[in-house]
Amino acid sequence: MASDERPTDPPRTDSDSDPEERSTGVENPRDADALARIAERNPSRLGVGRAGPRPRTDALLAFRSDHGVARDAVLSDVDEAFVEELGLVGIRSRVDNTDEFLARPDRGRDISDDTADYLRERCELGPQVQIVVADGLSSTAVETNVPELLPVLRDGLADRGLDVGTPVFVEYGRVDVMDAIGEELDAECCVVLIGERPGLATAESLSAYLVYGPERGASTAKKSVVSNIHAGGLPPIEAGAELVDLIEEMCEKERSGIDLREDDREFVAE
Repeated sequence: MASDERPTDPPRTDSDSDPEERSTGVENPRDADALARIAERNPSRLGVGRAGPRPRTDALLAFRSDHGVARDAVLSDVDEAFVEELGLVGIRSRVDNTDEFLARPDRGRDISDDTADYLRERCELGPQVQIVVADGLSSTAVETNVPELLPVLRDGLADRGLDVGTPVFVEYGRVDVMDAIGEELDAECCVVLIGERPGLATAESLSAYLVYGPERGASTAKKSVVSNIHAGGLPPIEAGAELVDLIEEMCEKERSGIDLREDDREFVAE
């Protein structure tokens, strides 16, 4: 007995769709070329389209993958071998574990008395520039960018005649841990290279915060910053050169942050 069921077409897949639709996920865009250019040049999730009220499968899978990478960057630790290879003096903030680090930012901003004593034993005292590397919220950013950035920074500062102290690595470090370290080592200025909170576009973004006359409790307004350091933003080698110029200027003018306003800086017209 013949079946009463009628044959149906196979389900439509992305590979069967129009090339312009497939490239952006949007059906019948008014200007497909413009949409494709915008989506290609912008790291945001533009033109991903939808399947009914839901995201398309490829967009959802990409989102979950990027979210997993971001979580890994926050929850993973910088390898001890990495710290040793770069010749950094390794310490830990007042934080004991990852959960505490995420719940108690204040403990990541300071070091214990024992750690301060250890630093004074292992590090140069009274340097003009103290370099600190901290994992922050992305160990991935640190391990990806610091190997290129740190040598450029150290060599560039030495070429400018600036005394660079013993570089330090801080596990579970927040930005303001630079104040505590700089104060304990009596540094003229301090720079911390720290992993920034990862987003869904990249987990590799590093920032450099700088302060003249570091001391605990210093206002954030006293700090200068160079951010978005990674291959898709400001490349680490270029960031190193920019930081050298900024640190030299900070030492000459003996100030940083809003006290070192762009309007007061000297630029040479090309």
